[in-house]
Amino acid sequence: MTEPLRRLSAEGVAVWLDDLSRTRLESGNLQELVRDREVVGVTTNPAIFQKAITGNDVYDTQLRDLAVRGVTVEEAVRMITAADVRRACDVLSPVYDATNGVDGRVSIEVDPRLAHKTEPTIAEARQLWWLVDRPNLFIKIPATKPGLPAISQALAEGISVNVTLIFSLERYRAVMEAYVEGIERARAAGLDISKIESVASFFVSRVDTEIDKRLTALGTDEAKAAAGKAAVANARLAYQAYEEVFGTERWQALAAAGARPQRPLWASTGVKDPAYRDTMYVDDLVVKGVVNTMPEATLDAVADHGSITGDTVHGTYESAQADLDAIAKLGISYDEVVDLLEEEGVEKFETSWNELLASVQGELERLAKG
Repeated sequence: MTEPLRRLSAEGVAVWLDDLSRTRLESGNLQELVRDREVVGVTTNPAIFQKAITGNDVYDTQLRDLAVRGVTVEEAVRMITAADVRRACDVLSPVYDATNGVDGRVSIEVDPRLAHKTEPTIAEARQLWWLVDRPNLFIKIPATKPGLPAISQALAEGISVNVTLIFSLERYRAVMEAYVEGIERARAAGLDISKIESVASFFVSRVDTEIDKRLTALGTDEAKAAAGKAAVANARLAYQAYEEVFGTERWQALAAAGARPQRPLWASTGVKDPAYRDTMYVDDLVVKGVVNTMPEATLDAVADHGSITGDTVHGTYESAQADLDAIAKLGISYDEVVDLLEEEGVEKFETSWNELLASVQGELERLAKG
């Protein structure tokens, strides 16, 4: 039942799991996924941790100790999430060693409430890097405009970064520029740039969700024909941009010094519309040198009936641009959509983080009384 996942890996796509919990760690499930399902990395976000920790007594022992110590709720959340990520890093350590540091990575996100603040984001990136203290860690920093200089600074200090919440092609190019600049600065500072890794998380399904909603409102035959095409088209054009940036002389000079390209990571690959194939954001984005991070339901679907037929990105750039042009001709603004998605993405993570803080605060109070 895992043959499609093996084919996906063979095509050069790194299979990562978009989920983490202490239950998954303690049960040995993560090790099983690494062993049996081609999983070579893990991503997390505030929503994942909110779901994992809320109402789960597996965290009670650590929460009780934190309650006795009287720590703030923010510190408690950071200690809990860092502990899970550190353990996951240890589980993935053999993959990290076997791939010479390319895979075997686990991500932890800066406080989403800092998404529009450069200096606090840099400070938290340093703190999380120190706190988890594993070479196969990624610090997730959102690709907001204030996040871009934070990304460069973190990389310049040798901190590996997963850039998250990328929706637009323009912002993706800015992210790659921030990466190249950060690596140049790290090299100038005398750091071993072969040890610095990064991925750029380009979000997929949410683009279709928002654009399809607008197409449905139009209700024309042309609108119906354009549905379900924007997200894949957008991602394919992102890969075209990736090839352009990492084919420049500027980058080649860094590569010759040991630098590694910042891989595109397809994020938000769970299909939201039941009318679509539940593996479409995997099947249609197969190309060498990318990551696809999947919720477990999508991982299972690909293992069961994924259609992995080789590279499905090269040779599609012209048709991908035509798909986006068709949507623009219907009066739907690409820029408006991607700006909205970034804003909503930050807000959703902030909401999940605040819900997590409230839940942990309640648990700290309960356990302090006990």
